[in-house]
Amino acid sequence: MSDSKRAAAGTITCEDFLAAHIKSYLSKSKALENGGGLHHLTITTVEQALLELVMQETAGNQSQAAHILGINRNTLRRKLDEYKIAANGKRNRGRSGSGRAA
Repeated sequence: MSDSKRAAAGTITCEDFLAAHIKSYLSKSKALENGGGLHHLTITTVEQALLELVMQETAGNQSQAAHILGINRNTLRRKLDEYKIAANGKRNRGRSGSGRAA
């Protein structure tokens, strides 16, 4: 579907959504100064939100979630632990980052 048809239909692609929001973020922040870590910030934010949503949609079924995401179930478990996401898709309190060293 062409961009004009998508716009007329009121749909937006993931790429369009991310591009618009990242562009807005960059214009409003100093993320480009002093190595702002935009790549890490973007990847971890999107990955965490995606994991939470898929776990909620699958009612905590890790096999189904891993299948939807196209990753191994052990990889899913590691990422859930890394982001402190419970099986129901809710973030555990006390930690909101990825736990990775910058």
